[in-house]
Amino acid sequence: MAYQKPPSIPITDLEAQEITSTPTPTPSTTPPAKGYSAKVVVNRLKSNLVFHSKWGELNGAMGDLGTYIPIVLALTLARDLNLGTTLIFTGVYNIITGAVYGVPMPVQPMKSIAAQALSDTSFGVPEIMAAGVLTGGVLFVLGVTGLMQLVYTLIPLSVVRGIQLAQGLSFALTAVKYVRKIQDLPKSKSLGQRHWFGLDGLVLAIVCLCFIVIVNGAGENNRGCCDGVESDGVDLGGRKRNDIARNKTSRVRKVIFSLPSAFMVFVLGVVFAFIRRHEVVHEIKLGPSPIEVVKFSKHAWKKGFVKGAIPQLPLSILNSVIAVCKLSSDLFPGRDFSVTSLSVTVGLMNLVGSWFGAMPSCHGAGGLAGQYKFGGRSGGCVALLGVAKLVLGLVLGSSLAHILKQFPVGILGVLLLFAGIELAMCCRDMKTKEDSFVMLICTAVSLVGSSAALGFLCGMIVYVLLKLRNWTRDKPLSTIWTMTSPEQV
Repeated sequence: MAYQKPPSIPITDLEAQEITSTPTPTPSTTPPAKGYSAKVVVNRLKSNLVFHSKWGELNGAMGDLGTYIPIVLALTLARDLNLGTTLIFTGVYNIITGAVYGVPMPVQPMKSIAAQALSDTSFGVPEIMAAGVLTGGVLFVLGVTGLMQLVYTLIPLSVVRGIQLAQGLSFALTAVKYVRKIQDLPKSKSLGQRHWFGLDGLVLAIVCLCFIVIVNGAGENNRGCCDGVESDGVDLGGRKRNDIARNKTSRVRKVIFSLPSAFMVFVLGVVFAFIRRHEVVHEIKLGPSPIEVVKFSKHAWKKGFVKGAIPQLPLSILNSVIAVCKLSSDLFPGRDFSVTSLSVTVGLMNLVGSWFGAMPSCHGAGGLAGQYKFGGRSGGCVALLGVAKLVLGLVLGSSLAHILKQFPVGILGVLLLFAGIELAMCCRDMKTKEDSFVMLICTAVSLVGSSAALGFLCGMIVYVLLKLRNWTRDKPLSTIWTMTSPEQV
């Protein structure tokens, strides 16, 4: 069997030379393995779930919580969402997606459905779940029929980058709002300026932000920037003493730069949550929340489709499937995933979990960028997060909401800020002014109109007009209708 490089483990040039110089076994000694044999599947799972860095993967698992916690907590407190069931199902989703994809593929709540539920008091749990089932069904059909691949092929990269930039800036603006102002998460309202001092004060958020910047920097791959500075033990004109001092500094810097900053900040927030209201310990009940099948009425199906599924579908197609597919190829070269598989997995998640009251979920480019920003490089990152969700859902159930309600919102804002910035940075690969123009048009309309679908439509129109202009090259418009190439005019 020919050697196949594990996609998630980088191989140096020296190792590559050793591999290519190794003689290939003859068919008589090594029988060919079947593509879907148990051994191949087990080896693939091990490769996808192996940790590239113990602290890095743990840190990366925290990168998506700035988005996940506010939405789920708000729906739990405002619309009686079953938090225990949501944790159990999303935990299982995390474990499965980590094992299947081998990268920190996120599982996030569907934001448009959540926004509708928080703004409309009549949009309750049945409507939320109906919207999730219908959205998942459409995505599943688009995936299995291959139509999603056609959509992916037709949408230009500049438009996708516009959607990513808009989503990233939206996350960043929301994060700044979380840091600067006191938030009522169940009502999604700001209550006034945040105090400077306190267990959820502005100073705390600024300190956490500075700590993450010092440890993570701008998100470069090699945070241990002093690697390779070693003393050779030779004293040439007093250089030995300087080398020893540099090595000590190098070791200290490497220790600091390898700290799991996001994980440490999150743990600090949990500690402060108990300090802010220690009586919360008595409100915790052990055991999972009861899982019940949601009862749907005709009105719930209708309202879920009109007000939930229709606004959510463009966002899911663009940001949860197409943008994630583009971003994964940028962050993990060689680990390209088909939009078909992403569309199918999002569809299956909601066709199963929404019937039992789990919050409709999808993948998200912002979550992938955030987890990558903090060090997530393998499927083990999200699998670890999934195990944590599963344990919390089984042990604490919905009573976990009492703890999360006391969690410092400013710290959540800091985590969300870095996720948004990392996602927005994906647009830096726009090389031409024309592509940048299309991207910025798409971004501006998406942000001002608060609609990714509207931004996508405007971006596509501008892209087509620019291509049409380049095709005619200022020739008479008759070339368009006669289908004559400009070179022939």
